[in-house]
Amino acid sequence: AGMGRTVVELFYDVISPYSWLAFEALCRYRHIWNIDLRFRPAFLGGIMQQTGNKPPAMLPKRGEYLLKDMKRMAKYYQVPLRMSADAFQHIMRTNSLTAMRFITAIDMTNPQYLEPLSREFWMRFWSQHEDISQPENILAVAQQAGLSAELSQKALEMITSATVKDRLKETTAEALKHGAFGMPAVVAHYDGEPHLFFGSDRLELLGNFIGE
Repeated sequence: AGMGRTVVELFYDVISPYSWLAFEALCRYRHIWNIDLRFRPAFLGGIMQQTGNKPPAMLPKRGEYLLKDMKRMAKYYQVPLRMSADAFQHIMRTNSLTAMRFITAIDMTNPQYLEPLSREFWMRFWSQHEDISQPENILAVAQQAGLSAELSQKALEMITSATVKDRLKETTAEALKHGAFGMPAVVAHYDGEPHLFFGSDRLELLGNFIGE
């Protein structure tokens, strides 16, 4: 980290559409703000379970609103996130654990691919409405992100290893330790303390807080 740069960690899961918005916004701001942005792939399912949180769309009125909200947010941030009427069924039917383990394996071996790879997972799931849970789909995403077949295959073999599983668990536990109850969880390390900002719509508060 450069002199006086504020470390900002983004804890995210590619199943979370709001995480995509926060990711893209922070990617833009890291060139404007004096921040050292760190991507922290974690498992949303684990956070929901540990905190007893429920998917917001389980409340039908809230689900209706979220569809509209996400369309507005996508337009505002100019992110090609497309909401389908069955978006929430889509989430409920998909387990992101394998994808997040794959992303974690890449983070551990070839972190330079972490950003394009994560973006491609969101593109595939939230823009093209394709599956991201099966190995062949995960390899297609990796190829799209510019990873060699050899690299992808190696990462795919690593997802069953204790090192990768433990790393994802540790990162998820770290998000929980900072007070996360959902995603995206943005943690700014400022004045020697971690400060949690939840969601993709608190970035102006984050900027203000760190003196930007």
